[in-house]
Amino acid sequence: MAPLKFCANISWLFTELPDFSQRMYAAAAAGFRAVEAAWLYEADVAELQRARKATGLELVLINTPPGDVKRGDLGLGAVPGREAEFRQGLDLALKYAKALDCKRIHLMAGRVPLGSNRAAVAKEMEAIFVQNLNYAAEIFSKEGITGLIEPINTRITDPRYFLDSPHQGETPSAKCNQSVFFARRVTSSHGVELLSSCPLRSWRRLESQTSSCKWMSFTGK
Repeated sequence: MAPLKFCANISWLFTELPDFSQRMYAAAAAGFRAVEAAWLYEADVAELQRARKATGLELVLINTPPGDVKRGDLGLGAVPGREAEFRQGLDLALKYAKALDCKRIHLMAGRVPLGSNRAAVAKEMEAIFVQNLNYAAEIFSKEGITGLIEPINTRITDPRYFLDSPHQGETPSAKCNQSVFFARRVTSSHGVELLSSCPLRSWRRLESQTSSCKWMSFTGK
């Protein structure tokens, strides 16, 4: 087995520094050779480019924009009626990914709308998600970018998040980004079984809200 390689999630690490470019320098100084970020769209692209070039860091993953966080959005990929906003966000993610030579984009599914019953809207949301994944895949294939999806446990972390199983929205258009933390909570005693459906990629992510390692997540091929 090849040696493990770790990347720092600078959305959760080095948060004492306000700018993502500063966090990149801090990650490099701490010995990391790669970073990822959730949403860095308020950061200046030129500043991020300079930091990446100066440090030699690889940016291994970014997320599509969350939507309107103040309204409770956490991605738009499966949300009914928000398809146009998803595509606008995808364009923005592509702009940053291409500028920063990032080869992976996490396509966030989003939450079940407030007031909706999960079971009642599940089929509609899954159909929208697959449609959006296929739309993104056509673009990604031309740009040399891999699209990823990530199930989030709905028992503890986010009860309204739509994607809580790697089998939802199953399509060859996207690959699986699976967290051990979420896997253990999605499947309880079957966490290892769930992980076996997501073969390991080369980078392992470190993330924590306290600037120390709390868990690792594994990115599937």
